Amino acid sequence: MKKRGIGIGCMMYGCGNTGLPNPAGAFVDIMDDGTVRVLTGCADIGQGSTTALAQIAAQEIGVPFEDVIVLAGDTGKSPDAGASSASRQTYISGNAVQRAAREAKANIYAMASDMLGVPVEALEGENGIIRVRQQKSAQLLDCQETCQGSLGVNPAPQSDPKGTSVSFKEVVAKCRMNGIMSIGSGWFNPATTGLDPATGAGDPYGCYAFATQVAEVEVDVETGEVRVIQIVAAHDVGQIINPLQCEGQIEGGCGMGLGYALMEEFITDKGKVRTDSFNTYTIPTAMDVPLIHAMVVEDKEATGPFGAKGLGEPALIPTAAAIANAIYDAVGVRVRSLPISAEKLLTQIKEGGA
Repeated sequence: MKKRGIGIGCMMYGCGNTGLPNPAGAFVDIMDDGTVRVLTGCADIGQGSTTALAQIAAQEIGVPFEDVIVLAGDTGKSPDAGASSASRQTYISGNAVQRAAREAKANIYAMASDMLGVPVEALEGENGIIRVRQQKSAQLLDCQETCQGSLGVNPAPQSDPKGTSVSFKEVVAKCRMNGIMSIGSGWFNPATTGLDPATGAGDPYGCYAFATQVAEVEVDVETGEVRVIQIVAAHDVGQIINPLQCEGQIEGGCGMGLGYALMEEFITDKGKVRTDSFNTYTIPTAMDVPLIHAMVVEDKEATGPFGAKGLGEPALIPTAAAIANAIYDAVGVRVRSLPISAEKLLTQIKEGGA
């Protein structure tokens, strides 16, 4: 006989080292052809930080993503960025890159200001074009409010007046003709305080990630076998930098959490490792990973780059708890050690009489 159950797991997680200095630095150099070089010590070990940092630089400067090259992981040539751990790199190195990009673009936008005859504050850049920021009249704003309130639609935007934009590469060329460089450096260290050794009080992280996951399982009460049917994973990530990477991170984390909950066990015997291969240390395969519904909650982090924060460990933290709670919901047995193997669960079921 098989029984189904649903369980919930929740978590909060601090991004960065706990109550310790946690800095990262970056250099940004805008080249003569308008492309951008980002130098960072941030090591991309598969989490996609190189892509995320390139996007942050491109957004801040106003150039196409394809025009940004990130030279990462070589601290002999670039500033240190700390370890790729603690869900910190998008948040901390992202801030460092954004600050370096802001400094690097300053001379470019100052030149564009002269060329267009408007203050720097009136300019915006996007996709390789620097333009005068469109100012909406009070009448247009009133119309927008009325339309949004009554019809649920926005009026068509006004077109830019002629002669109010210039290509980014054209401005860079003008800077070089006048001997003006465009290089920036930046660093970021989140404001934290250490934990009081007696009370544990303190402010150990610059920002926190939050998540809730719901798991549905099916338990065979005759064998103890558990099948995870689906997982719903809702994560507060601040502002999404890359939606596809974000979804992939959540799905991968759920897969790792499933292995932690049901399969993975590190066994030693008199100092010798007995689970020293994938034959004895079992991890989930594609056949074991269930349908995963990734849900992203965008609650911008005031101290993050464009409002972003970390999504590393948070993706897997609630999964095992949600699965364990779902098993309890299905068969009324509370297993308090991981992994919840079929043998362990079957023993508990027989002893509990469920």
